[in-house]
Amino acid sequence: MKEQRMNGELAIVTGSDSGIGQATAIAFAREGADLVVTYLHDRQGAERTAGEIENAGRKAAVFRLDQRDSKNVQQLFHEVKSTLGVPTILVNNAGIDASGKMVKDMTDDDWNDAIRTNLFGPFYCCREFIRAIENSGRHGTIINITSVHQEIPRAGASGYDAAKGGLRNLTTTLALELAEKDINVNNIAPGMVLTPMNQSAIDDPEVLKQQVQSIPMKRAAHPEEIAHVAVFLASEQARYIHGTTIVVDGALMLFQGQGA
Repeated sequence: MKEQRMNGELAIVTGSDSGIGQATAIAFAREGADLVVTYLHDRQGAERTAGEIENAGRKAAVFRLDQRDSKNVQQLFHEVKSTLGVPTILVNNAGIDASGKMVKDMTDDDWNDAIRTNLFGPFYCCREFIRAIENSGRHGTIINITSVHQEIPRAGASGYDAAKGGLRNLTTTLALELAEKDINVNNIAPGMVLTPMNQSAIDDPEVLKQQVQSIPMKRAAHPEEIAHVAVFLASEQARYIHGTTIVVDGALMLFQGQGA
């Protein structure tokens, strides 16, 4: 039986009702961690994640979280700490995709929803996590799920792109603040992943074939491939990796500019 790399850890994975978050929570459980599973709308998806965690022999607690609301985030961390103990791993995965609207057509609500969900929410969670684990004597790990679009903009994605770029810079700033506090913080920047954000490609092979043409490996990632990287970053082997971004994109970013 292989050694579990996360034995005794308590991890919060936001948006773990589907996609990358769900795969990451399950992978953490298989490595020995107990999990806090959060969702905003899909309670059934969160319960399925919890069931897989329990099948792996670990504990799972399910919470509804609206990370756009700082008080809701504070309440989550209060309940986790008082009922389960100090969380030692935070994965900021929950987010929403781009609206597809050009800047001139965006409403205030469009912009606010993208920024509050994809940037304010992770900020609130990082802040509460640091407050919870600081001075606990435990090592901490923060993993922010950004995107290749922290570097590569898309027309019609101004709010998403701005938020992911902001989250990248929040991570690097936190790396400086936390370097002497035994809390690691890093980003994972996925490219195209077969999650509900890319449901049209999952449902239609022709759409998928068209969309992967800009990826040199000519395929999208599976959520488990992102989860494997998260497991490594949360493990003892990654303690000296701090303040960086690991890109998981099948060389998509290298394709930019080819043929120019």
